[in-house]
Amino acid sequence: MCKDCGCGKADHSHQAHTHGTTMMPRRIVRIEQKVLAQNDDRAAQNRAEFKRLGVFAPNLISSPGAGKTMLLERTLEALRGEILCAVITGDQRTERDAERLRGKGAAVVQIETGNTCHLDAERVAAELPAVLNPVPKILFIENIGNLICPAAFDLGEDIKIALLSVTEGEDKPLKYPTAFSQAQVILLTKVDLIAHLDWDLGRCLEYLHQVNPTAKVIQVSARSGKGMAEWLQFLRGACN
Repeated sequence: MCKDCGCGKADHSHQAHTHGTTMMPRRIVRIEQKVLAQNDDRAAQNRAEFKRLGVFAPNLISSPGAGKTMLLERTLEALRGEILCAVITGDQRTERDAERLRGKGAAVVQIETGNTCHLDAERVAAELPAVLNPVPKILFIENIGNLICPAAFDLGEDIKIALLSVTEGEDKPLKYPTAFSQAQVILLTKVDLIAHLDWDLGRCLEYLHQVNPTAKVIQVSARSGKGMAEWLQFLRGACN
């Protein structure tokens, strides 16, 4: 296992994780390209399997604490008995998120990644037998809370969905443009807290538009229910 990123490969390092490395830059780039190419090959296989089975697989990416798990709790509860769902959730340690999601009508598996700061396509592939029998209409992949590394690793998902909590500041899309520019859908979460924060919705939307002018933006609060109807409507359309 890579001691820097923990992605399961022992023979590489990639630039985001090279702290004080003595490797030549060209060597780093070559190894980084090899790792990403291997991941992309596995991701392509995952994607082909999802397509064959008719599974819609969104990859949820956000900072820690943006509200991915609570959103999934409310989503599974709302779709239970209507659309069969499954979840692969990733964290470095514990099964706490999986425990929150189980018992809501969906198959749920937890990936504990240890030192890894992201899920990769191989890890996702290893868990597919547990979540594709019976075959769900939606397979949610809840990535590790991190806006950098998860954006670089294709998992075979249909789309990336980026979450941005209103407690994080309006300029997060400018600071972490890769994650938000790759997302086809951006969820502004915890919008029930806006009235209690020094936070400018218009400015945040402006920054999001600068980084990704075509993304669908949904304002949602899993706690209050605001915006959940629009989110669920999007999911119903995406899996049909």
